[in-house]
Amino acid sequence: MEYTNVLVDRQEQVGIITLNRPQAMNTFNVPFAQELNAALWEMENDPGVRVVVIDANGKHFSVGISLDEFKGKSHKEYNEFIHLMDEHNLTIARMKKPVIASVKGYALANGAGLSFACDLTVAAEDAKFGTTAINVGLICLGPAAPLVRNVGRKKALEMVLTGDMITAAEAQRLGLVNRVVPADKLEEATLELAKKLAAKSPLALQAGKAGIYGMQDMPYSQAIDMLGDRFAALCCTEDAEEGVKAFLDKRTPEWRQC
Repeated sequence: MEYTNVLVDRQEQVGIITLNRPQAMNTFNVPFAQELNAALWEMENDPGVRVVVIDANGKHFSVGISLDEFKGKSHKEYNEFIHLMDEHNLTIARMKKPVIASVKGYALANGAGLSFACDLTVAAEDAKFGTTAINVGLICLGPAAPLVRNVGRKKALEMVLTGDMITAAEAQRLGLVNRVVPADKLEEATLELAKKLAAKSPLALQAGKAGIYGMQDMPYSQAIDMLGDRFAALCCTEDAEEGVKAFLDKRTPEWRQC
């Protein structure tokens, strides 16, 4: 696929998707959402990529859906449009590979939702996050799905219903951000984390992500059993055998499977 609204690159085993509508503050429209999802699946299906990073051109990560899109649509057209705007939330959860958001400037509304949906987030110190659609008579329901799973119902309701923005430091305190770094170190810190993950066993990373996502709606005892089954299956792989042997031999493992 040819990309315009996002850019696709690879650095060793890290796939990089760059949001590329800086003139519009990386707002979502139909082509943007379609290309973002296509790029995510391209990275997922690329055997040379083990970890995916989503970053952005311009000053801001993304400030949500373009307000120009909210006019002249029927109920059916809005339904199809909104489902497309939210598709990345499902895509990232379905991917086997870890996805890291690299956030600078504003991550608002659907842009915040994209960051919340990523498995990990690194943010610049001056970044700000907010589910701000309420301020224009709309509501951030798509972003609320990953938000509530990170912060719980009461905080998610506060953020969605007030539309207030929070700092990167507050987002980290709430569990929405993993690392906060100086703005000029954002790219370096994000790639450092991505390459750290890429050096791990791909099968172990996949088992970890699938297990943690899979247990969210399960009763505790069922989650323990499901996670145990996944761990047992991982133990039977060549990578597990290689990882243990390399540790005992005091050498770097050579992962064989993806």
